[in-house]
Amino acid sequence: AWDLSINYITIKQTYNKYYENAIKYYSEALEVNPTNAVYYSNRSLAYLRTECYGYALADATKALEIDKNYIKGYYRRATSNMALGKFKAALKDYETVVRVRPNDKDAKMKYQECNKIVKRKAFERAIASDEIKKSVVDSLDIESMTIEDDYEGPQLEDGKVTLKFMKEMMDWFKDQKKLHRKCAYQVHISEIVLMTEKITICGDTHGQYYDLLNIFQLNGLPSETNPYLFNGDFVDRGSFSLEVIVTLFGFKLLYPDHFYLLRGNHETDNMNQMYGFEGEIKAKYTAQMFQLFSEVFQWLPLAQCINSKVLVMHGGLFSEDGVTLEDLRKIERNRQPPDSGPMCDLLWSDPQPQNGRSVSKRGVSCQFGPDVTERFLEQNKLDFVVRSHEVKAEGYEVTHSGKCITVFSAPNYCDQMGNKGAYIHLRGSDLKPEFHQFTAVPHPNVKPMAYANTLMQMGMM
Repeated sequence: AWDLSINYITIKQTYNKYYENAIKYYSEALEVNPTNAVYYSNRSLAYLRTECYGYALADATKALEIDKNYIKGYYRRATSNMALGKFKAALKDYETVVRVRPNDKDAKMKYQECNKIVKRKAFERAIASDEIKKSVVDSLDIESMTIEDDYEGPQLEDGKVTLKFMKEMMDWFKDQKKLHRKCAYQVHISEIVLMTEKITICGDTHGQYYDLLNIFQLNGLPSETNPYLFNGDFVDRGSFSLEVIVTLFGFKLLYPDHFYLLRGNHETDNMNQMYGFEGEIKAKYTAQMFQLFSEVFQWLPLAQCINSKVLVMHGGLFSEDGVTLEDLRKIERNRQPPDSGPMCDLLWSDPQPQNGRSVSKRGVSCQFGPDVTERFLEQNKLDFVVRSHEVKAEGYEVTHSGKCITVFSAPNYCDQMGNKGAYIHLRGSDLKPEFHQFTAVPHPNVKPMAYANTLMQMGMM
């Protein structure tokens, strides 16, 4: 038997840097003492830092079941619910914290911010109507927008994206300069069908613009002979999301048949409001610009089938068997995603090593095992699936006997995870995957989450 107090010290030593180890050690501690509310609460925080919001919520709730007066449990549960977009539930717990600790400035600030969100959403529901919602585009008069004489940045040629424009824009962004709003409005996206013999698949980029430039440096710029597919989560967390998404949209316009973008769970309003993209766009442009991005995100494809052999989606497979490719084609994607169903699963689910399905660590969708993957592939006559959505130490991971591949392209995620990034080449008739890893490059001194909602800048309470 080991000394519990020594193990607790080990937890503290690894806590700030190695959250996975913290989870492991707190789990071991809970096996010895399963009625310790502090252990559950601290493991909840470790789960929050690794984005396992469902597990974090469960641990915070368990801590309160053990000790209903444990105030940190309410704080952790509120933070978990905020991360999941459950604002009313979060507000209730923040109210408890503020009532018990009226002089706690951090808790009071989070309560006020959460209360604003709840009231704003109530107002939005109150003024909503059954009328057809007009597009932001309908209210824009782009042609009348004037580009000032002192603007020296890149401009579109006759309203069209060119390779010259893209190179100038990437250098302009690299120097932390802002594209003129007229040019930004002109950059938009359209949907296409993918059939190719060779393609590069990239996972999450999360606003890490300088790492995106590094991908293009290592693998070459997109072109008709060098096609790319970016698999969602272009924005949020990293503080250069505007530069990432405009660059990706620009290449989509330049090479519509050789550059592909799929929607991730962070191309949604709830995530953007919490994790920085909305705040960044409002800081650099306007609220109207964010509304336009929100509209475009809703039209992004949810999945892509490559040569009838490989299915690519951001999250993963489904909470129920029997889903076909035809079912996916029928999904009405022009909306914010629901809390359940195939659209939700495509954006949120994760693989697990054991057979069957289990409750998601994220609190949304499910986790699916190798048997689920095998049945889906067999029914739809596919070889394997490629997904993203999860940080991986090596930048990629091959699971389910090679049938489920994860790729993640944001190295040293949030400047703290120390992970490598990766991209995948699929080529030839068999589309055999080739993995390429890379490390993070320096970026200007702007911290991740600089534009995030203050509620997500979690304290150590």
